[in-house]
Amino acid sequence: MIKKEMIAMLLAGGQGSRLGVLTQKVAKPAVSFGGKYRIIDFPLSNCINSGVDTVGVLTQYQPLRLNAHIGIGIPWDLDRNVGGVTILPPYERSKGSDWYTGTANAIYQNLEYLETYNPDYVLILSGDHIYKMDYEVMLECHKANSADVTIACMPVPIEEASRFGIVITDVNNRIEEFEEKPAQPRSNLASMGIYIFSWSVLREALIAMSEEPGCDFGKHVIPYCHSKGQRIFAYEYNGYWKDVGTLGSYWEANMELIDIIPEFNLYEEYWKIYTKSDIIPPQYIAKDAVIERSIIGEGSEIYGGVHNSVIGAGVTIGEGAVVRDSIIMRDSVIGAKAKVTKAIVAEDTKIGAGAELGVGDYAPSKYDPKVYQFDLVTIGEHSVIPDNVKIGKNTAVSGVTTAEDYTDGLLESGDYIIKAGGVR
Repeated sequence: MIKKEMIAMLLAGGQGSRLGVLTQKVAKPAVSFGGKYRIIDFPLSNCINSGVDTVGVLTQYQPLRLNAHIGIGIPWDLDRNVGGVTILPPYERSKGSDWYTGTANAIYQNLEYLETYNPDYVLILSGDHIYKMDYEVMLECHKANSADVTIACMPVPIEEASRFGIVITDVNNRIEEFEEKPAQPRSNLASMGIYIFSWSVLREALIAMSEEPGCDFGKHVIPYCHSKGQRIFAYEYNGYWKDVGTLGSYWEANMELIDIIPEFNLYEEYWKIYTKSDIIPPQYIAKDAVIERSIIGEGSEIYGGVHNSVIGAGVTIGEGAVVRDSIIMRDSVIGAKAKVTKAIVAEDTKIGAGAELGVGDYAPSKYDPKVYQFDLVTIGEHSVIPDNVKIGKNTAVSGVTTAEDYTDGLLESGDYIIKAGGVR
């Protein structure tokens, strides 16, 4: 048996349904971020920077691109004979097959993997947050407190606290109460969904709670440990942390990267963010192109204007086109004289010449008001927008659309066009 002090279990199976058409064909942790990365690069880089060299990645929804991106873990130095990165999808057992039904259920179904390493501690992570954290410091805190469970927490504005699991602690940071999304929060210390468990405590709790439908850490495992009188402590984190779970927060987190002094710095020498890099040529900027406060990915060709935007690798922006306050993901083409304002354009999408995205005034969504509540134009991957059409604010488009799909050449604010297929 191979002994590891701490191993990480990275939950990357979620659909991220609040990202709308962006996650129709791809798991949320595999969504592009910052022009060059994918969201999962951040927790994976944190692991290797923190000295955690054994990571199980639990996948489920649309895992193809995620699996291809992680591969055998070379970019993160996780290609190892002992440990390294292992993809853990749900699998068929003799008694039938089970999908992962909750965060804790996913870990429970992989107890065998954990037992292979018989670790002292298990670090549980989400695959869909943007942050830098030294898990080694959190582990030291766990040991110093002789804790059974340590929950990473951060202060949030009290008016937002009801969106999170909230903890109430004593003077020594020991957690006295844990409330999952309380209507009337009594504290503003929110759980970040990052946990360190002593292995024996985690194993016992998962087995005890295994029959609970949709077994979840916040709803079942933590309350169970609390009821057993286990020593549960909060580890307070005060750095940058962003849950990019909504279109608005995803857009904001990308836009924060282009601030003159970004709050979240991707370029720190001592805490690198690693990713799988394709071999692609450098950018080409034409002599009449205008670029202002933007990130431009490798292999992109810019002939028009780009302002306050994040442009992925291999993107072409045609002559006379203007892109403002937008995220354009890899391999997309913005046609000549097109105007794109406050849009998220997913991978491999073609915006026709003269098309205008983000026109008119905001209107509530007719498609899904819970997801589409920002004045953003959201275009799913492999989509085609024909020449010269206009698209209003707070809209969603997915698939290959034609001029006939637009009434008088316009998709009004709040409206949507969702086509089946959508692969060119």
